[in-house]
Amino acid sequence: MSDLFNQAQPEILVSVKRPLADLMRPTSFDFVVGQERLLGPNTTLSLMISRGSLSSFILWGPPGVGKTTIARLLSTSFEIHFEQLSAIFSGVKELRNIFDSAKIRKKNGKSTLLFVDEIHRFNKSQQDAFLPHIEDGTIVLVGATTENPSFSLNSALLSRCQVLVLDRLSVQDLEKILTNIQIKMNNKLLLSLDAKSALIDLSDGDARSLINMIEQIFSWNLDKQLDRESLIERLSKRMPNFNRTGEEHFNLISALHKSIRGSDPDAALYWLSRMMDSGEDPNYLFRRLTRIALEDIGLADENAKRMCLESWKVYERLGSPEGDLALAEVTIYLALAVKSNAVYMAFKNSKSAAIDNGSQPPPKHILNAPTMLMKEQGYGKGYKYDHDYENSFSGQDYFPNLIKDREYYNPSNQGAEKDLRAKLEYFKSLRKARES
Repeated sequence: MSDLFNQAQPEILVSVKRPLADLMRPTSFDFVVGQERLLGPNTTLSLMISRGSLSSFILWGPPGVGKTTIARLLSTSFEIHFEQLSAIFSGVKELRNIFDSAKIRKKNGKSTLLFVDEIHRFNKSQQDAFLPHIEDGTIVLVGATTENPSFSLNSALLSRCQVLVLDRLSVQDLEKILTNIQIKMNNKLLLSLDAKSALIDLSDGDARSLINMIEQIFSWNLDKQLDRESLIERLSKRMPNFNRTGEEHFNLISALHKSIRGSDPDAALYWLSRMMDSGEDPNYLFRRLTRIALEDIGLADENAKRMCLESWKVYERLGSPEGDLALAEVTIYLALAVKSNAVYMAFKNSKSAAIDNGSQPPPKHILNAPTMLMKEQGYGKGYKYDHDYENSFSGQDYFPNLIKDREYYNPSNQGAEKDLRAKLEYFKSLRKARES
C-alpha cells in the first residue's frame, strides 16, 4: 500500500473511513513523488508507455518508495488486468490459479499484469514457474524486491526481466507528501517545525511509514502543538532500514571497512553507530574489525589486532551499553593506525601460486629421511642446518624445484614494517653473498 503523491489529487469523497495511504494513492504518474530517474522523459518506463509496449521487469528499491503504485498505474495506463500477490503469503497453488485465469484472459484478448511483492522470497523452483508464462505472453511480470536481485533472484528469471532501480525518497519528497496530505485532508498537523523535521527523519525515506505516522497523529485529535521531544515520546520509533542478511547489511559493513581503511575515524564511527543502532550483533562487528586489523594494518602495527581482541574481551565482560565504548575505541584506533596490506597481498599471491603450480613436491634436501629407503632416494641430502652458519642463516632454497626466486611479502616503509623491510633486505643480501 504505497503511496506517493505529488500534488492535491482529484476530489475524492472522504466520508467513508478509508486508510490514509489508500486515500492518497496516486491516480496517475503525474502525482507520483520522486523517482524522476525512473519516470522522467526518455526513461525506460516512459518509453514503454509512449510506445505502448510493456515488458516484464523487476522494481528494486527500499520500502515505501512507490513500487506498488507504479505497477498499478502501469496496468491502468495499458488497460490490462491487474493481479497482485505477496511472495510471503503465497505459494504454488496461488500461482497456478493466477496463471490459469491469465490463460483464459489471453484467449479472450485480455492481458494480465502480475505484480509480485517481495518476489525474492520465492525459492528457485517457484521463480522458475514464471518463465514459460512470461515467454508465451500469458503474463507481464512486475516483481518488487528490497533485496539485490543479483543475489536473490535466479539468473533465468533475471535474463527475462529488466531491473529498474528506485531511489530512497529525499527529505524534500517527504516534505511534499506531508504538505499535500494536509491540503487533501484540510487538516493541519499541530507540530512545531522541529517536530515535523523529526517526523521526516523517523520515516527514513519511506513514504508508507510517513503516511501511517501522520494518520496516527491525526487520530490523537491534538488541541495544542507538539514539540520534537513530545512527538518522539508519543511515536514508537521506527527501526532504521536494515536487514542483517540483506544488501543493506553488506553495504554498511563495506562503508565501515572503507572508512577505517581511509583513516577517517569520524566516518567510521558514524557507520559503526548506524549498525549498532540497527541491532547488529556486536560479535560480528568485533570479528570484522579484527579482520580489518589483519587485512589493512597487518604487521605495520601489531597492537591493532591485540586492541581488537582485548576490546572484544572487555565487551564480553561489560555487555551493552557499558561495553559499547570498547567498539568505539577500537574503531578509532584502527582508523588512525598505520596502514599496510603487505601481509594480505603476500598471502593472496602465495595462495594463487600454490593453486596455479599444482602439487609441486618440496625439494628433497629439506625432507626428513626416517627410513633407509628414503635416504637412498636422496631425502635430506645436502640439507644445511641454519644454526651451523653465521647469523644462523644458510641461504639455501626452500621452494619446489620448479619454482625459484619468488617474492610474496613486500613490507611497506610505514610503522613497524619499516624494521621488517630492513630485516628482509638484510637476509636478501646474505643470500646473494652465499650464492656468489
